[in-house]
Amino acid sequence: MNNSLILTLNYFARNNTLMKKRHLLLSFLSVLTISMNAFAQQKRVLDPGNMRQGETIEYCIQHKKQAELMKNPAYVKAKELDDAEFEMLSKKGGSEKATIYKIPVVFHVLHMNGVENISDEQILDALALLNRDYRKQNADTANVHPDFAGMPADIEVEFVLATKAPNGTCFKGITRTYNTISYDGSVGNNQVDAIVAGNDVYQGQWPGNKYMNIFICGDIGGAAGYTFNPSGFAANQMTNGIWVLHDYVGSIGTSSVGTSRTLTHEVGHWLNLSHTWGSNNNPGTAASCSGNGDQVQDTPTCIGVSACVLNSNTCSNDNAYWGFDIRDNVENYMDYSYCSKMFTQGQRTRMRTALQSTNTGRANLWTTANLNAVGANGVLYLCKAEFTADKTTICNGDEISFSDDSYNVANAWTWSITPSSGWSYSNGTSATSQNPSVVFDTPGLYTVQLTSSDGTLSDSEVKNNFIHVLNTAASLPFWEGFEDYSSLSNIQEWDVFSSSANNEWTIESTTGYSGAKCAKLMNFGQGTANVDDLTSSQIDLSTVPSTGTVTLSFRYAYRKVLTANYEYLKVFISGDCGADWIQRKTIQGNQLSTLTSTTSWKPNAQTDWVTVHMTNVTSNYFTDKFRVLFRFEGEGGNNIYLDDINLYNGSPSNDLVTGIAEHSFISHLEMFPNPADDELNVSFDLPNTDDLTISMVDLSGKIIQTHLVKAKEGKNLVMMNTQEFAAGMYQLRILTSNGQKTLPFIVK
Repeated sequence: MNNSLILTLNYFARNNTLMKKRHLLLSFLSVLTISMNAFAQQKRVLDPGNMRQGETIEYCIQHKKQAELMKNPAYVKAKELDDAEFEMLSKKGGSEKATIYKIPVVFHVLHMNGVENISDEQILDALALLNRDYRKQNADTANVHPDFAGMPADIEVEFVLATKAPNGTCFKGITRTYNTISYDGSVGNNQVDAIVAGNDVYQGQWPGNKYMNIFICGDIGGAAGYTFNPSGFAANQMTNGIWVLHDYVGSIGTSSVGTSRTLTHEVGHWLNLSHTWGSNNNPGTAASCSGNGDQVQDTPTCIGVSACVLNSNTCSNDNAYWGFDIRDNVENYMDYSYCSKMFTQGQRTRMRTALQSTNTGRANLWTTANLNAVGANGVLYLCKAEFTADKTTICNGDEISFSDDSYNVANAWTWSITPSSGWSYSNGTSATSQNPSVVFDTPGLYTVQLTSSDGTLSDSEVKNNFIHVLNTAASLPFWEGFEDYSSLSNIQEWDVFSSSANNEWTIESTTGYSGAKCAKLMNFGQGTANVDDLTSSQIDLSTVPSTGTVTLSFRYAYRKVLTANYEYLKVFISGDCGADWIQRKTIQGNQLSTLTSTTSWKPNAQTDWVTVHMTNVTSNYFTDKFRVLFRFEGEGGNNIYLDDINLYNGSPSNDLVTGIAEHSFISHLEMFPNPADDELNVSFDLPNTDDLTISMVDLSGKIIQTHLVKAKEGKNLVMMNTQEFAAGMYQLRILTSNGQKTLPFIVK
């Protein structure tokens, strides 16, 4: 088995959970991705002559791209030299027949964290199919039309993942770049510039005479794929590569078997083949019957098809080569039939001749020196330990599957999880398994380390606070005013996520509706296409009868920057700790606010806040693993704030519904009556004797009363005088040696 296929199979074995890891994120972002895709499609006029009826994608725009280049005099001059060299090489007989040329490949994924951010597994499937087709290992070559029996050619070209970046950094042949231009393929060079500046491996040029660069995007100008013929005009440039849509890469993931041979077709162009009917992108043009349009003798003259019409015979001037009129070679990879399965011997010769060209840089790719330089020589070693997990935030008692993702080869693994207690291996796995499963039964943050070895070299990867096991479920009524936190990072109660490297949800300590704090997203100045999530820990709704009702209330404050800003606040709920989510609320555009502020804004009065009541938390979600997720999708507007997230039995209430609350150091905390009149009673349980400070604070942060309490183990009751308090909202703060708890209360 050749080294490229060994590497491919190794990756298949250790990446089989990567797609699972992305499913939740991709489902969340699908609406955003679809809208961006629709926007990209609306910006251009597509060519119906280069499309299947009813489709919104052109097959291939390679010849259109070539035609654009031909308007450049410098390119025309360079092409004359290329053509002269190719003709000379053709007369010499091209390449040695027994030589197998290995081409180093890099896949560059340009994405917005949506479906276009395809898995390693899908990319490696595409690489395996490319090798299969170019080595004539596809079984369907035995089923070509009888007129072409025995003709399918083994091109004897293989494609190998490069494992060294231009600066020598070891990587796995795949780069990833987050940029919104993934969905703007109007200028392909701009997409390449984004990859050069922002990829996760090496920020610089990946020369086209050293790597075959493949750019995977969400949009590439309305086509499924395109590239350029070999050219000395840009021989060492990164733009001397191949563009392809994510759903035309491989046969799995976002792609399918029906679209899996797009790369086979585009690599044919990259190796100097034209379409079987000639050098345009529109099959069915009668003019193609004149002459040898694709400059390959043994491909019958044709006008091209856009369906698998095996008995098609569109031209009758094949006699010069064949001696008789012959059907079209519909099953050729360079046709549009969608039942392609072969190259001819003539195409083989033309492609292998293209690989001899020094002027275009193709001859350098397969040299021993270059294969050694880019790590495509089949000598594999461990250069980095790496791992993934199918999920990183779970409820206590749930299981996580870890996957070794070390590259480029490993045969021994040692896992370490800190703290060393609160978890256990399951399903027969252990600390030395390649892909262990672990059950976490204690809330907290866990650091995971993997040490991998190839028998000689070893490397370790440590991910601090990688696993977030949520607190034991809070009971109803649930209230969150964010008063107990200075940060939302690495806490058990809330989980934050940002789709980009921009700002994420954090604590605002200078304003709030019912207290001094709230949650804030600094959206001002973030740009467009940002997705930011704030997700709760688990809340126990299992005590609510199936005939009961639950209300989810919250308050938000928001401004636009410009009247045209159109942004979204969405609310999702889950009954299984976040394994599955359903969207229950969308507030968008002018519904969020019609007001604007051209500077970074924050609320300064309660009238800046909007209270939302949701009564559609149905009985399907009355479980002990209920969670709620707030998502903001930004498009250049201003800041947004959240406060008083309140979940309770019964109908909506504009007053906060608070009561029994649980905390790691205090339990069964209850205030009554609330609203209070002359007296507020505070009842709670403590696990141990402790000294408490109980304060009552107004909305400005001023302490109105403070009491020092010598609390005993077990049940405690403190009665506090509120007779002199003005009517309004206040906060109760309880400070112990183990932490602080804050709850709002009302004096009427």
